[in-house]
Amino acid sequence: MDEKTPSVTNPVENEDLALLTQASRNAINRLVRCLFAERLLAPNALLWAREGRQAWFPLWPSQRMLHFTDLSLAPAGTLRNRGQIEVLDGTGARQRIDDPAALMREVAPSLAITPASDGLEHLLRDVDNSMRNDMLARRERGRWSARLRQEIAEAGAPGFLAYLERSLPTHLAAMTLDQWGALEGHPFYPTWKAKPGLAAEEVAALSPEFGARVPLRIAALRSSWAYVEKMPHVGSYSEWFAENFPDLSRDWAEGLKARGQSPEDWLPLPVHAWHLEHFVRREFAAEIEAGIFDPDGPEIVTLPSMSFRTMLPKTEAPRPFIKLPVAIWMTSEQRTLQAKSIHMGPRLSTLISDIVSEEDDLRCRLEILTEELGAILRHPETGDEHLGRFLSVVYRKADALARRDGLLPVTVAALLTAGPVDGRPLICELIGKSGDESEAAIAVFFRLYARTVVRPTLAMYLLYGIAFEAHQQNSTVLFDDRGLPRKLLIRDFGDGRSFAPLFTERGYELQPFSRGGILPTTFDDDISLVRSFLINACFVCHLHEIALCLTEQYSVAGDSLWRVLREETEEAFETLRPRMLSDAFWLEERQAFLERPWPARSVLRMHLERYRDYRIEHQLPNPLASAE
Repeated sequence: MDEKTPSVTNPVENEDLALLTQASRNAINRLVRCLFAERLLAPNALLWAREGRQAWFPLWPSQRMLHFTDLSLAPAGTLRNRGQIEVLDGTGARQRIDDPAALMREVAPSLAITPASDGLEHLLRDVDNSMRNDMLARRERGRWSARLRQEIAEAGAPGFLAYLERSLPTHLAAMTLDQWGALEGHPFYPTWKAKPGLAAEEVAALSPEFGARVPLRIAALRSSWAYVEKMPHVGSYSEWFAENFPDLSRDWAEGLKARGQSPEDWLPLPVHAWHLEHFVRREFAAEIEAGIFDPDGPEIVTLPSMSFRTMLPKTEAPRPFIKLPVAIWMTSEQRTLQAKSIHMGPRLSTLISDIVSEEDDLRCRLEILTEELGAILRHPETGDEHLGRFLSVVYRKADALARRDGLLPVTVAALLTAGPVDGRPLICELIGKSGDESEAAIAVFFRLYARTVVRPTLAMYLLYGIAFEAHQQNSTVLFDDRGLPRKLLIRDFGDGRSFAPLFTERGYELQPFSRGGILPTTFDDDISLVRSFLINACFVCHLHEIALCLTEQYSVAGDSLWRVLREETEEAFETLRPRMLSDAFWLEERQAFLERPWPARSVLRMHLERYRDYRIEHQLPNPLASAE
């Protein structure tokens, strides 16, 4: 090339490079957070600069040193990497680490565990896939944001939330926010976007962070081959389906008649379009041939929620969510829908509904998306439901999203996701409605937020032994027109944990689910497994992340928001104390929440050990203890 000819830069290549750089940084920062949180690398071995955020970590087996140029320590022992990472060898030579695989290979000899023989390579493959999907999602998010900015401006709306409230029915506005919040993923998952079984175009077509619209096929399952679980007020499966999906039910029945079948012998069974074509037709060929399962039927367009396989029909009037199995490996697990979810979703929905109906204070603070009905393929002679984990469904009522009280439902993960207008987390738009974003105003907002979440969650646990999985995906907060949190809306009860002695003492019953090879969720002897489930989901993955976000966005001094959270948790304990079974139980639980280390799931370790144990936990420093 002639020296005087200027080089031409390709905008697409530049965009790809920027997205790759960001995806690599995101993956590295997540790995750093998980490595130290799970004590796979000992945080107390870090050597900190006297001032500033530089830190060094010795890698003794390789006689090398990691150098962090900008590392900060937040409450709960959360280490946040915001700068570069270098590795120094014995000669002082420096090499910058820009790739998560390079980081993991560098630290592997120094890990506190011995990974499975293929654990590291599996992790790196999933991280690489996650990065590729991260790039796809952020490219689309840029386009989506540009479209929304134009639409918001044309509508004259003061912000994204206001625009959605004006332009969509409340349940569809809530669902748009749910999909918007799917961008960032679980805060402690290093492989948060891994879908190794999908091509790039399939990821974009099926995933909520792309605003996907996904068809479901309403297939048919022989009634004699189905187990059905339902809440007491539900009549038959077919009657319920016809009431909630009248057009689909009619078209489904007419299709069966046209194929020479009697609809009375079958149940309508929704199947995810990808799952049907890439798994069911192959793996259930014998059942199709034998007339047990009929894959034909009408279709309905749905919006995949943050969980990917829980779908809301795209209809003007709210229809129930449809939760389905999808034989795709995502974040290291195949997304089946086990018998446990079919059995326990309606049972726990019934128990919680009965309790809330009798508790005035809970009824004012809490709503749930009830799982009214579920069905699964079950062999009529053996009773085996194992194969049914790939042919099953749970229906979840969406009525609580169709508000008539002026409240806006926002899935918590969306609160922490950058908005399309100013790039700040959407929680800032809610706070900004008051016109006051001072530190004092932030503390007032967070106090009300913490109270909204903590009061009903602790009441259900301490009085009735029921632990909500109240993390960012399963928790929705209802906000009023001033942007203030007013009520908690909880979903997903198939894996909810409960402690039987507490609810039975108060006159309630729950039939537990027990199967070999499936972890139980109802416990009789040890409440610690129920407690750790609640602390990890609600306090670590939810409230802690909201406090971190607000502290960072508004430069809130020190640990003041954690002091607020402590005060609200203390107040909840004081309020509930007269109703608890004993002072000893009250004191034990109070210490667990307010003083002792918090248990959290060791997701990275599970991945490295190839999921030989799904209940590995680590301990985090309790930020409420230090905020006293």
